[in-house]
Amino acid sequence: MTSDGRPLAVFDLDGTLADTAHRQKYLERKPRDWAAFFAAAPKDPPLAEGVALARTSAQECEIVYLTGRPERCRADTLAWLAAQDLPEGALHMRRDDDRRPARITKLAVLRRLARRRVVRMLVDDDELVCAEAERAGFTVVRARWADASAALQDAQEREGRT
Repeated sequence: MTSDGRPLAVFDLDGTLADTAHRQKYLERKPRDWAAFFAAAPKDPPLAEGVALARTSAQECEIVYLTGRPERCRADTLAWLAAQDLPEGALHMRRDDDRRPARITKLAVLRRLARRRVVRMLVDDDELVCAEAERAGFTVVRARWADASAALQDAQEREGRT
């Protein structure tokens, strides 16, 4: 995708655009079933508030998707974005072997994007990611339209899985 010069609106996926509630059961098990968790992602229902914000933001901004999902989920993730009729945009994913917390991996991508473009906002449901982004000077919209999952938050922070 070619950059169009507009500011960037950066959107998280899980808990922001995609409702992961139906797959939380895989994270509540011991040990966690990561393969099943990610395999179920294509069945995520969209979160109406997040989808509407992405579509509205696309009128003034270039959309970028920033997720902690591993790179091996790229094809399923792109298909899901297209099926929801979300705006086209670059998709930044975690390397398959990257287990750093989401607050670290996502902030690194935001800083890299900001070196070349104006980042108008980050939309994310992870409070730690939001706090780090704000501390770094980014404008943040907290996605509070889905029920928070303690298992998912723990996975994002401690296990660096999503």
